[in-house]
Amino acid sequence: MNKKEYLKEKIQHIDITSFNAVSIVEAMEHMSFSSREVARAASIFKRMIEDRNCTIILTLAGSTSAGGCMQLYADLVKYNMVDVVVATGASIVDMDFFEALGFHHYQGSAQIDDKHLRERYIDRIYDTYIDEEELQECDAMIRTIADGMKPGVYSSREFISEMGRYLTQHSRKKNSLVQTAFEKNVPIFCPAFSDSSAGFGLVLHQWHRPDQHVSIDSVKDFRELTEIKMQSKNSGLFMIGGGVPKNFAQDTVVCAELLGKEVPMHQYAVQITVADVRDGACSSSTLKEASSWGKVDTVYEQMVFAEATTVLPLIGNYVYQKSDWKSREEKKWNKIFGKY
Repeated sequence: MNKKEYLKEKIQHIDITSFNAVSIVEAMEHMSFSSREVARAASIFKRMIEDRNCTIILTLAGSTSAGGCMQLYADLVKYNMVDVVVATGASIVDMDFFEALGFHHYQGSAQIDDKHLRERYIDRIYDTYIDEEELQECDAMIRTIADGMKPGVYSSREFISEMGRYLTQHSRKKNSLVQTAFEKNVPIFCPAFSDSSAGFGLVLHQWHRPDQHVSIDSVKDFRELTEIKMQSKNSGLFMIGGGVPKNFAQDTVVCAELLGKEVPMHQYAVQITVADVRDGACSSSTLKEASSWGKVDTVYEQMVFAEATTVLPLIGNYVYQKSDWKSREEKKWNKIFGKY
């Protein structure tokens, strides 16, 4: 097969506004195991949305954006059900920004001979394919954006805002998470920003501008996210996967305390993960464990041990159909930082 034959079935991102799964989720309330966990997670997320004092933080780790949930995340922002996003660089740049530039992810196979893919410059995420040549165009666009900025030190939030600003003029796909968040003044943080196409693009930028360049300060990210936590009356976490985004968002409570500010623990928390709890890793650590660190309250918390693309459409649709998001005040946290 040639490259074109491999890259022919585009991933279709699920639209949570196009169906009604409320009866399914409500029926799952009366079941057991993962079904009841999913139903309770949906109920807690709904409670977050209807608590007018709650700042809702969405954290993303893993490849669910490439796997079909990209529009779902943008819609959570569009319909005012998320106030802050903390994500891996790959989720924001290699997946969302990449598609906003007009590129696509494709259905593939996990049983393929990866040598064949490498020979054709195709990258694989389990059973999903990406054109490496297009990904390098994405790298180059990050460099172009950096080249157009005033040299200096920026948080990832500031840089991603510039990406959103660029997309308002040049996007080929108009409903990306990056552009929607920019237009809605919803901050996006990527504390490990360089671990993505952003890293390649910024290396290119700095290589060609060794004395006058843009750099990303992850400590500034931490301070800014903590400022949002300190100005919020209370907060809730909707976490997909684990990793750096999960811990980064949780740690704002501890950081505020170190700064002499008394803030409540995150009052609500849902995590969807397939990580095994037995190895002590952050990705799999339970929300009850986070309570021992003073990060998460345990009244409204739910772990859902499931592959996220299988349950997110149900939860996302449930809160779209059932929660009062239309009358919820937009937090617009980006505005507290000035230009960006």
